[in-house]
Amino acid sequence: MTAGHGAQEWDSRYAGPDRVWSAEPNAWVAATIGDWPPGRAVDLGSGEGRHGVWLASLGWQVTAVDFSAVGIERGRAGADQLGVAVDWVVADVRSWTPPAGATFDLVLVAYLHLADEILARARDWLAPGGALVVVGHALRNLTQGAGGPRDARLLHTEAGYRAASEGLLVERLGEVVRHLPEGDAIDLVLVARRPTTHQA
Repeated sequence: MTAGHGAQEWDSRYAGPDRVWSAEPNAWVAATIGDWPPGRAVDLGSGEGRHGVWLASLGWQVTAVDFSAVGIERGRAGADQLGVAVDWVVADVRSWTPPAGATFDLVLVAYLHLADEILARARDWLAPGGALVVVGHALRNLTQGAGGPRDARLLHTEAGYRAASEGLLVERLGEVVRHLPEGDAIDLVLVARRPTTHQA
């Protein structure tokens, strides 16, 4: 989901005969969190549900949020096929909030190109020791890469990620390059963790 498209546009894309995105999780996401102990997770901008379903298959208790009802239904169908449970929520992540008192061990934001204030809101939902994990198209794609939209407002910067993760312990921040037929796509990734109560 990007700021440049509304729910109706995404409904139309997801209504086609083929998946818009791979059914498999993003390779960096899988390598980064695939062996973490499961807990409570929220997948923001879940699209067709590839990450939510994958996390649920690993034992996570997952809430998946997207404003496309068609995308959510595709995710629900995928979860049903695997026999896993996901809490599917049709809502705009710009205004959605978790139930009162709910916290998460993982907030996953994969290719959700909105203002970094969304990330700043999401960090407040982390339980102690919980991680904010973000992957998105880097601004550098405009001049040196082939990934993502061609609108600078929809691309990510390290400065934006740093501001959004203020108060968290940054474990990783940097670029990951994906080699595509049309050229290299430059992704920007972040892993930032809320300190546990005994940490200064």
